[in-house]
Amino acid sequence: MSLTDSQRHHLRRLGHHLKPVVRTGNAGLSEAVLNELDIALRDHELVKVKLVAGDRDERRQFVEIIEERLGAELVQSVGHVALLYRPNPEKKGNRIALP
Repeated sequence: MSLTDSQRHHLRRLGHHLKPVVRTGNAGLSEAVLNELDIALRDHELVKVKLVAGDRDERRQFVEIIEERLGAELVQSVGHVALLYRPNPEKKGNRIALP
């Protein structure tokens, strides 16, 4: 899955007001954190994650692991917060419609 610029812009607009629903701890990206993030992405499709990591490279590694393991796409990363998107075709009701 690859998002276009207009789709990223649309998702950034939708995600602007969101609060981080998942936070990584000092232990990093554990299986429990990945499971919670998987549930959040399944339920909401668009989530913010607070990444507690020492430096930018470590945060980028966390995002790459999330993208690979959960099939999510990074929409935006600002500081310690990442906005992630993964469509859920089985979700009924309020699905995010991309332009």
